[in-house]
This record gives sequence, structure tokens and C-alpha cells, in this order.
Amino acid sequence: MLNKYEQVNVLGVDFTKITNNELLEQLKLDNQNHSNRFVITANPEIVLYARDHPEYLAVLKLADYTTADGIGIIKGAKILKTPLPERVTGFDTLGSLLKFANKEQKSVYFLGAKPETIKKTINKIHHDYPTLKIAGYHDGYFTNDQEIATEIKDSQPDFVFVALGFPKQEFFIAKYRQLTPAIWMGVGGSFDVLAGTVKRAPIFWQKHHIEWLYRLFQEPSRFWRMLALPKYLIMIYLKKFGLLKT
Repeated sequence: MLNKYEQVNVLGVDFTKITNNELLEQLKLDNQNHSNRFVITANPEIVLYARDHPEYLAVLKLADYTTADGIGIIKGAKILKTPLPERVTGFDTLGSLLKFANKEQKSVYFLGAKPETIKKTINKIHHDYPTLKIAGYHDGYFTNDQEIATEIKDSQPDFVFVALGFPKQEFFIAKYRQLTPAIWMGVGGSFDVLAGTVKRAPIFWQKHHIEWLYRLFQEPSRFWRMLALPKYLIMIYLKKFGLLKT
């Protein structure tokens, strides 16, 4: 892990104290230097999962940059009096890196989502980023990850975006990131948004920090996952008042 940026601990997970612009400029520099980097964008659900799964927490500690993807992390850090500057979401970071890759004619490998979704994503990439080089792609429904690893090793992309959802995407990156000196980042459901199969919350919802509610309206099945938010906030306050040791 890099020590250039200050770390802020939120319930056991270390977050990089960094802005969107700082991260983007740093990743551009890392790419130009052919540095191997592991980026995680974490929300409260990931923090809670890591607390219950030590093997996943160990993988999070391997990341070079862990950003606050979720207003809950920003609020939690503020309550604990160790504020983070702003949200740095996986989708926004992905979009900025795709623009950079297109401008500089960099190569990208895309992994994840359903077969029909990844195809739509690649078509969208071809259309919107015509000079970006597609090193390869594969859907997230595979049984032999070694074949994918071989493709990545042979193509040596500049960026590898993995949309397998947590914790699978982080475990995959941790296992294979040394195959190529690329920027490796887990991007969750971002391919669904790029493909147009899932609509991102309008700006109003984003600015008022209620994207989670918009997503719940779109996908009511997420209700049970959303219960992680109140649990997370309770633990934040327990930590604040010294009632939670770790």
C-alpha cells in the first residue's frame, strides 16, 4: 500500500483521504509510470462485510487506494471526527479513466456482468470511446478463471475493470493483479449502467445523497441489503462514544 496519502479508519477499514481530482491525476501518473495499482471503492455494506470476514478485510488492506463510495462513509468519518474530503465513486472514476484511456489510446480489459450486458457495454465503449483499445472482455459467469487470467496476461492491458460485485471482484484482483502492471479496479454494477440496463440516479438524487433510495425504487429486492445502513450508523455511534473497541 502507498503511504503518500493520509488514511482514515472507519470501523476497521482504512480509507484514502483523497478527492476525485487527486485520485484521477494520481492514477494517470501511475499509468504513465507503468505502476501496478489496486483501487477499491467501498461503501458501508463493504465495511460491515469486512468486519465479519477477516479474509476479505485482509484483501482490502492490500489496496493502494480505498475510496469512500457512499455518503454513509463520508458521514461516518465526519461523526468520528476524522473527515474525508468527498465521495469518490467507482462509476465516476470509471468514466474519467475511460475518457483518459480514449484520449491516450490506452488498452482496457473488461470483466463481469451478464453475457448480454457485457456485449452491450462493449458496443457502448466502441461508440463512445472509439480510440480506446479493448484488450479483451468476458462476462462474469465463468467457472475457470485461469483462462481469463491468461487472456489478461497475454494482452497486457493498461486498465482492468472488474464488475463481479464484492467480495468476488476484490478476491479476483488480489489473486491476479501481478499479471500485468495495470490499474485494477472493482466497479460493481457499473457495466449495467454503461449498457443502459440500469439507470443511474438523476443529478438531483445524487446531490441530495439519496441515490440509495432511487436504486431501491428501481430494485425493491435490494431492501434487505439496505438494512446494512442503519446497522452501520449504529456501530459508528457506538464507536464515537467508546462502546465499540474496533
